[in-house]
Amino acid sequence: MTRADYLIVLFAALLLPYLYVSQWSSSEVGTTAAIMNGDKTIAVSLAHDHTLTIDGALGPTIIKIEAGKIRFATSPCLGKQCIHSGWLQQTGEFAACLPNRISVAVLGDAPRFDSINF
Repeated sequence: MTRADYLIVLFAALLLPYLYVSQWSSSEVGTTAAIMNGDKTIAVSLAHDHTLTIDGALGPTIIKIEAGKIRFATSPCLGKQCIHSGWLQQTGEFAACLPNRISVAVLGDAPRFDSINF
């Protein structure tokens, strides 16, 4: 490798952390959430604390909203991956209970970069 090759590799190594922080890190807190249940979409505000019960394909799912965050509290699915996703509050965060056909997406003013955009 020549000296120019080393400089290009060094430049790329220094550029990658900057690109990661500027493009993929977002500290914007979401203001609303979209709860999708099959064909229906429900928009809810994250400003008020409350609990929602949504009937899915397998049975009722309980979704909690507290202190500007949202999460699956209970679900009748087997794997409980939706519950293990925990609290969602950043714009662009998403959790789904695929067997029960319910999903939650946090929305905000500025959309966060996501690989789905491609």
